[in-house]
Amino acid sequence: MLWTFLAPLLLLLGASAALAQSAPAPFFPRFDEAYDARVTRVSDGDTLWVKPLAGGTYRKLRLDGVDAPESCQEGGLAAREALARRVLEQTVTVTERRRDDYGRALVRLTVRDDDVAAWLVREGFAWSYHWRHSDGPFAIEETLARKERKGIFAAAVVEEPRAFRKRNGPCPMPERPEAKDQPPR
Repeated sequence: MLWTFLAPLLLLLGASAALAQSAPAPFFPRFDEAYDARVTRVSDGDTLWVKPLAGGTYRKLRLDGVDAPESCQEGGLAAREALARRVLEQTVTVTERRRDDYGRALVRLTVRDDDVAAWLVREGFAWSYHWRHSDGPFAIEETLARKERKGIFAAAVVEEPRAFRKRNGPCPMPERPEAKDQPPR
């Protein structure tokens, strides 16, 4: 009697194991494992899309350790354009660190061995991500950008994106014609 119950279960397990071995596994790197990708789209000053060179689907990524102005916030378009000039259609090295609350991979992104997030803060296009009593991973770069009054730090008073979002909500997404070789929204 026990055998009549276990036999179909064992067959099902064997069939699913065979299917798992024959189907190609999707490419998902382990955290802190680097891969090369081509940047296909820049959404804003700290979010972009890449296509892994090894194959697989497009990925929406957020730069770890920075917070750029919102697209509809003062400095937001300049931050997006600066990031696009720096990485769009470039081959970059992506190191996924963890996921954010929206499921995006938080990443360290390098282009020609230069950390893109550090560059954004150093040039005044983003803040080092502050939390609790920490000045964030790019505090030195932010201090220098403030001292030199670069980018967003040129204004006497600048509103951090977190405060802007709390006061205004998210920016509306602009309409964009869909291209054949582009990631979904």
